[in-house]
Amino acid sequence: MIDTIEKEDNIISEEEAAQYDRQIRLWGLDAQKRLRGSRVLLVGLRGLGAEVAKNLILAGVKGLTLLDHEQVTEESRRAQFLIPVDADGQNQAQASLERAQLLNPMVEVKADTDAVESKPDDFFFQFDAVCLTRCSKDLMVRVDQLCASRNIKVFCGDVSGYHGYMFSDLGKEHHYVEEKPKVVKGSNEANDGPEAKKPKVDPNETTMVKKTVSFCSLKEALEVDWTNEKAKSNLKRTPADYFLLQVLLKFRTDKGRDPQPDSFAEDSQLLLQIRDDVLETMGLSSELLPNTFVSYCFSEMAPVCAVVGGVLGQEIVKALSQRDAPHRNFFFFDGLKGSGVVDYFGSK
Repeated sequence: MIDTIEKEDNIISEEEAAQYDRQIRLWGLDAQKRLRGSRVLLVGLRGLGAEVAKNLILAGVKGLTLLDHEQVTEESRRAQFLIPVDADGQNQAQASLERAQLLNPMVEVKADTDAVESKPDDFFFQFDAVCLTRCSKDLMVRVDQLCASRNIKVFCGDVSGYHGYMFSDLGKEHHYVEEKPKVVKGSNEANDGPEAKKPKVDPNETTMVKKTVSFCSLKEALEVDWTNEKAKSNLKRTPADYFLLQVLLKFRTDKGRDPQPDSFAEDSQLLLQIRDDVLETMGLSSELLPNTFVSYCFSEMAPVCAVVGGVLGQEIVKALSQRDAPHRNFFFFDGLKGSGVVDYFGSK
């Protein structure tokens, strides 16, 4: 279904107009109004979480809740610019609060020091979007299913060494608008000839066109049946990072943590074993993920956090503002190749 979107009331305060002048010029007043009415939950305040928080606060959401129960360590500080250097031992969300708030006083920024696993179902229902970083597969699937029942948009992401990813589930019917060149009807005058009667595109005029797109759930995206003929045909265009994600999530589930640099040798062997088990369960060859992957998936790297956090933050902004086409459903970044890859799972 494609419609021309109708303009809404364009009232905005002078203070907001000055603060968000660049964004309003970029994506329009209506989109900014939707953003300033949105509340977001961000889980995980390590390097990637800090980048996402920065992007959302500067974009001008109404409220951002930072949720993290872990304490600041020297390692977590290295890729996290919101935490002061003297904050070791403090809660990560609380330690990030002051600098986050200073980025934009118009945004209500809160810190929640609870563990996300302890939160009841209705906790998530107060938000318009939920972004999960550094979470287990089971938790992400649970939250995604909960939010789908209330039409709450869900995003997931992580950075592991040179690699990073983001996933989005915007529901079965996500509406957005795109700015398109205006089509001008051809002339009906007899002397103009057949070419004049054809519709023409006027590059100087644009119109806002409303579109609808459907997303699959995280559970569907992670549980692809690779014995299916359609899935087999898509295997060649599926990046190796999709399978790396499966291995890292299984490691997190089994060990309750991520691979650690100080136990590199031991964790590397565990990763290779998990790789073999995961791909065998899928009915796939372990050659899809070469052994060398273990050398590049430890810790968070600040430059990778910046790239993935930029994409993840922008996708949240697009979804909440309902402006421009979103990614469906995965974005993968491989820092060794210096490029991002977008792929699709279960989209209609």
